[in-house]
Amino acid sequence: MTSNCEEDWLQSAVFYEIYPQSFRDANGDGVGDFQGIIEKLDEVKSTGFNAIWLNPVFDSPFVDAGYDVRNYYKTAPRYGTNEDLVKLFEKAHSLGMHVLLDLVPGHTSLDCDWFKQSSLPQRNAYTDRYIWTDMVWNAPKNVGSITGWLRGGFDRDGACATNFFTAQPALNYGFYHKDEGCDWEQDVNDEGPMATRKELEKIIAFWCGLGCDGFLVDMAGSLVKNDPERKGTIALWNDIFAHVKKQFPNARFVSEWGQPEQALQAGFDMDFLLHFGPSHYLDLFRTKTPFFCRDGKGSLKEFFHLYLANRELTKGKGLICIPSGNHDMDRLAATLNTVQAKLAFLFLYTMPGVPFTYYGDEIGMRKLNLTSHEGGYFRTGSRTPMQWNNSTNAGFSAGDPNDLYLPVDEEKYQEINLESEKKDPGSLYNEVRRLLTFRKEHSCFLASSGFTLVSDDYPLIYERFDDKEKLAIVINPSAREFSTKLQQKDVIYSTFDQEIKDGILPGQSGFVLKTK
Repeated sequence: MTSNCEEDWLQSAVFYEIYPQSFRDANGDGVGDFQGIIEKLDEVKSTGFNAIWLNPVFDSPFVDAGYDVRNYYKTAPRYGTNEDLVKLFEKAHSLGMHVLLDLVPGHTSLDCDWFKQSSLPQRNAYTDRYIWTDMVWNAPKNVGSITGWLRGGFDRDGACATNFFTAQPALNYGFYHKDEGCDWEQDVNDEGPMATRKELEKIIAFWCGLGCDGFLVDMAGSLVKNDPERKGTIALWNDIFAHVKKQFPNARFVSEWGQPEQALQAGFDMDFLLHFGPSHYLDLFRTKTPFFCRDGKGSLKEFFHLYLANRELTKGKGLICIPSGNHDMDRLAATLNTVQAKLAFLFLYTMPGVPFTYYGDEIGMRKLNLTSHEGGYFRTGSRTPMQWNNSTNAGFSAGDPNDLYLPVDEEKYQEINLESEKKDPGSLYNEVRRLLTFRKEHSCFLASSGFTLVSDDYPLIYERFDDKEKLAIVINPSAREFSTKLQQKDVIYSTFDQEIKDGILPGQSGFVLKTK
């Protein structure tokens, strides 16, 4: 079963990230589910989003919110069955929408049957599916990107590498450079690493065959160990895509890599700029002095220095994504007020690439101060239930409030919710909706259309263009006014219905102007 996707659907895609356990609970058990998402897809589409990214939905013990997979071929019962997910795909496709699933290829859960088989002393098909040393006493430091080891508790003699949490044993894709004296390190072309690679290929094909439109791949650049330039990992993904894309030519793949020049060389269609690493993404919205705050003390010079360099390196190879945020970050509202957030969305929806909006950011949901749940730690407060209306549980669930996956924002949900935002003409939600309507009306905002940076200071000015038109986007998040040669007669969009009078650009303003 495949969707009838046009080949270039990513060019006009606008993604909405859904954290499934917190989006909409249809059966009243306190946890979001597939049916809840299905029931709200029309709402998502009417806002202006035409694609969704679902965080992990596979069977899991949820030590790390589903990023510890127990079975890649089965959905988590809390969300519904495989058949329910297929119905979600079908509903999305009937609305002209696309669905990416979240794929975690670097590690599994300790409960995964692959790991249970691998930890047995007798050799079997899964013995080399994970990275094991030769004896339990051997747990070396500073090996590849390995962060820790599991030692003891298994009949197999050896220490098993972990990624991130100790409940996430690292899958074996081999070592690009093998350390001297470490005979347990396997080459990328050895039987075990190749079997892991083939299994990953099977997983992708399984879900694409059921109607999935592709994947956003978690930590896609970390698979091969001792691979500082990612050459082994790049070759691995190229090998996988050579098979998968031939079978599913309309499927699209987005990487959580953070280095577009490597990710796109690996065959991904787009790379997701991360809140860690070299991208300076945090300079936009989440430093102590973000560029989009009114004090005018932020800087995007380093951000654009790297962005333009990557854009040049990846020209014609794929796209770079700038998200509003995601489930691993503080909420946008933690650092930006409504005025600033409106200007941030003007930026996000007019830059090149494909925009991603984290659920709830479009209505200004807050981050709460919560204790950790399912491995969320400091991120937990950014994963609270979607605030649909001012009814019980913010319209998220009809269940007992004590059974909710996470508590709703009791202090603010009656004020900050989708229903209330819809009724307020000046709300953040209505500005997001207006922006997305405007975006669709101009082909120069397609993902690969032209881009020229004019000014990386206050005011921020850049141009988007194609063979039909050229538009200038002018964003002044600061409270200062600026003299300008821009003219009001050329303005076709204003964030706050302001005007450029007598050559003065207002403080905290956003405009789109025709330049030809």
